[in-house]
Amino acid sequence: MANAATTPGFVHLRVHSSYSLLESALTIPKIVELAKADGQPAVALTDTNNLFGALEFSEKAAGSGIQPIAGLTLRVDFADRAPGRDGRILSHGSIGLIARTDAGFHNLMHLTSRAFLDTQGADDPYVSLELLSRHLDGLTIMTGGPMGALDPLILEGRGEIAAARLEVLARLSGGDMAVELQRHGAKEERAIEAELLSWAYAKGLPILATNGSVFATSDDFESHDALLAIAAGRLISDDDRRRLNPEFRFKSRAEMQALFADLPEALSTTVDLARRVVSRVRTRKAILPRFVALDTDATEALAAEAREMRRQAREGLELRLETHGLKPGTTREVYDARLEFELGVIEKMQFPGYFLIVSDFIKWAKSEGIPVGPGRGSGAGSLVAWSLFITDLDPLRFDLLFERFLNPDRVSMPDFDIDFCQDRREEVIRYVQRKYGRDQVAQIITFGTLQARGVMRDVGRVLEMPYGQVDKLTKLVPVNPAAPVTLSKAIADEPRLRIAMEETPVVGRLLQIAQKLEGLNRHASTHAAGIVIGDRPLSQLVPLYRDPKSDMPVTQYNMKWVEQAGLVKFDFLGLKTLTVLEKAVHLIAKRGITVDIASLPLDDPKTYAQLQRAETVGVFQLESSGMRKAIADIKPD
Repeated sequence: MANAATTPGFVHLRVHSSYSLLESALTIPKIVELAKADGQPAVALTDTNNLFGALEFSEKAAGSGIQPIAGLTLRVDFADRAPGRDGRILSHGSIGLIARTDAGFHNLMHLTSRAFLDTQGADDPYVSLELLSRHLDGLTIMTGGPMGALDPLILEGRGEIAAARLEVLARLSGGDMAVELQRHGAKEERAIEAELLSWAYAKGLPILATNGSVFATSDDFESHDALLAIAAGRLISDDDRRRLNPEFRFKSRAEMQALFADLPEALSTTVDLARRVVSRVRTRKAILPRFVALDTDATEALAAEAREMRRQAREGLELRLETHGLKPGTTREVYDARLEFELGVIEKMQFPGYFLIVSDFIKWAKSEGIPVGPGRGSGAGSLVAWSLFITDLDPLRFDLLFERFLNPDRVSMPDFDIDFCQDRREEVIRYVQRKYGRDQVAQIITFGTLQARGVMRDVGRVLEMPYGQVDKLTKLVPVNPAAPVTLSKAIADEPRLRIAMEETPVVGRLLQIAQKLEGLNRHASTHAAGIVIGDRPLSQLVPLYRDPKSDMPVTQYNMKWVEQAGLVKFDFLGLKTLTVLEKAVHLIAKRGITVDIASLPLDDPKTYAQLQRAETVGVFQLESSGMRKAIADIKPD
């Protein structure tokens, strides 16, 4: 945090980012920008039930000179089973958790992971009170505010249950907790504040001033209100839906000090708690799972893997050359020298385990008759990869460079893009889970965002605009998946959009709101190919999520941040082409003809002649792109 001479006055401990899906209109860069502009020395990120943005927030805030505080808004089952006035069972309630130490953050990771993995469906994850009680070391509890564990019960006339929950939380935390007070101008907050203060003073618990921050300024209130309507599938005009007010903005320290001027201790508690935070979420160097020598230390394990890689690579090269022979005009010494050079580079960069792991699951797939691609990308330039049966291309025969794949002067993780038959890809993933442990293998999360056309349609719906009108407007926004066009650029480039904005107020409102919501996270999904393998249970390294469509764990960090957290990505691509080829081989076999795809020549004259005649699917694309002549000019060796 700031040095001792600085008097922060207030620290935000209840900020939500757009990783609280469809709850907040604040991106992490925006949170950091707002905090820096106000000279705030520290900020806590407390997204709902997840740590999706924990590492990203930590790095970006620290990079701007702001102390990042890891937090979480967590749903807990208190098991009190009290019926509410509307018949609901009020056994669940949300609390805030702030991680003060490394142990505290590890407990946050464990709690959010169990909330998703142990709950049926990912829409309403929660943890039991018993699980929470075992993972409070290094954590401070906040009671949750207007939508937390206590306030709704008091408003429901169930104050005795709220008091019992407070008693339980105080006992479990050893008093390391605070009673939250929020002042957004709602009559419900005013109605229960005196009771919360009375309980806090009676139990000797500190009071804590927080503000539910979910958008930047009052000017963003309307767009955030539209976001809530989109999330609920309702209309902005609906009176019975969830609404907030402009006070849920990211307030300055001066605003918060004025708001709680009558309770200065509630402000000072925020500063005291921030000063007790002694750790932050950090990046790590790559942590590779061990392939051999599991009972040895890291140094000996690496040496054992290097020896195993050399053995397999030399034996594999013998088999490859027996089958395919040398490149014409090349001696065996050239192959041996290239192999030893590559092995030396791989060992120096400490990647033998990576090569062995990839080789192992590819060999297993081939042994099970699962079609595997021959290799693509820069990895095809490795003779070691060919010798380990990772790729099926002799890099010397095709003059491919190893340095494009691995270069000691440009240290980066190797990255094989491996194609498997689309229908049987899951079998390979299950094999990896069995080999390394289900708790050490996970898929990688991705986030769907509100993109230009989609957000226009969403906003148009909640504004009750005619579908045809919105459809015509959205079609004026260009579609370019490789480089998506933003709404601001589309408006700048398309005069019909500008004219519509000027002539039709509702269109202007639509585009103004849509631009503010564009780019926010809409939902969580799973990366099509990425798998991570850890050297220990993954919940010790990253928080985990579960896709409702799969029983396989998913990392809560996306591909960029999961690698910075130290996990190594392996790409298991499902390729439909391999599936089609496999089916073709089986169909031809029924006619008594055996075809081995791997042994087909790459310079067959008849094949090139057929391509030259354009007698292939794709002839129209070839003609329209001017490629037909280029194909005809190809001369086979």
